[in-house]
Amino acid sequence: MTQISPLTSTALLTDHYELTMLQAALRAGTADRRSVFELFSRRLPEGRRYGVVAGVGRMLDSFERFVFDDEVLSVLDEHDVVDDMTLEWLSSYRFRGDIWGYPEGEVYFPYSPLLIVESSFAEAVVLETLLLSILNHDSAIASAASRMTWAANGRPCIEMGSRRTHEEAAVACARAAYIAGFATTSNLAARQRYGVPTAGTSAHSFTLLHDSERDAFTAQVRSLGKGTTLLVDTYDIAEAVRVGIEVAGPELGAVRIDSGDLGLLASQVREQLDGLGATGTRIVVTSDLDEYAIAGLAAAPVDGYGVGTSLVTGSGHPTCGFVYKLVARADDSGQMVDVAKRSRDKVSLGGRKYALRRRSEHGVAEAEVVGSGEDPHPRNDGDDRALLVPLVTGGAVVGREDLQTIRDRHELCRDELPIRARQLSRGEPVIPTEQVGQAR
Repeated sequence: MTQISPLTSTALLTDHYELTMLQAALRAGTADRRSVFELFSRRLPEGRRYGVVAGVGRMLDSFERFVFDDEVLSVLDEHDVVDDMTLEWLSSYRFRGDIWGYPEGEVYFPYSPLLIVESSFAEAVVLETLLLSILNHDSAIASAASRMTWAANGRPCIEMGSRRTHEEAAVACARAAYIAGFATTSNLAARQRYGVPTAGTSAHSFTLLHDSERDAFTAQVRSLGKGTTLLVDTYDIAEAVRVGIEVAGPELGAVRIDSGDLGLLASQVREQLDGLGATGTRIVVTSDLDEYAIAGLAAAPVDGYGVGTSLVTGSGHPTCGFVYKLVARADDSGQMVDVAKRSRDKVSLGGRKYALRRRSEHGVAEAEVVGSGEDPHPRNDGDDRALLVPLVTGGAVVGREDLQTIRDRHELCRDELPIRARQLSRGEPVIPTEQVGQAR
């Protein structure tokens, strides 16, 4: 069986029906019709107040590697996926159109046009699965991470979910979490590929390897220094804290608690550390944390949170429900006409979109304005801002950004939301979406 390297072409990260649609359109003579596709969500995951756009940078990297090289074409030919005419067309495939989108780190709401893809039908339709799979996953992780870092209220969060998801998803999760405010990750591939800071010390197995907890702590401190974090819940927490301070002294960096009533234990450990003179030793807690558990520990003397399973599964919402729909296309005369799905329970707005964030005179977000036609002029107060930026122009990527820029953007965009966006209780989106035009 022919094998494709995951680091080469991304063209087979595609649903079969995209290529069969392409084949039929080529035969019908409609494949070259100018078309506009839109990627959006009709609703937020149940109970969420806002979503976070993530994965744009990964999407652009994968877009550049979306080529039908000889290896890919041989797979399609060997399994009779498409006919010879379509294989020939694919062999010279190149996206020549434009892609606009919300910049990474931005927040989004129902019907926000996160991507607008303008090209021929053939060039755009084959990108559907690639775009959706990356943005659906990464935005789900970033949306959960944003709620967690807001609940942490300035205390650092550590991403440590690599052992709870697919190995490649783990790298994407680390990147998405960092965008939404996580301080570090345990995943070294995320550091290699994206520069996400990493951190790590030891697991229970390291303590169990040694004849005593003191031996384990001594070995760790000798290797990593007094600023390390000692895991203190393998046996007896109070005894472990006492031994840890004896070994490292009051300069011990931190202790980690991974089980039990974390709030109560953190209070007891804080009192014990202070009594031993280790007033600067921090307390880090782990153990199946999510945004609700983090919020519940707000009053506890906790200095940091390690989050795993809940984060890499989107805290109960592992996808965002994004869809990719044709919203405009050229007719037989070459004139662009608006089109939209007519299903009663899946209403869409036809036409190439604009989007802006309507804000109050104090810069607080009031509404997401989405419509077709010409962009509206901002109000005279100048606080409204356009949301779509160029990502791909004439087939060339123009929208790459560094992670720090994206992190900073997310913090600014989140801070402009009304204060009730912080609420973790179930509720409607924190601002309404105003659709300008007729849904059809």
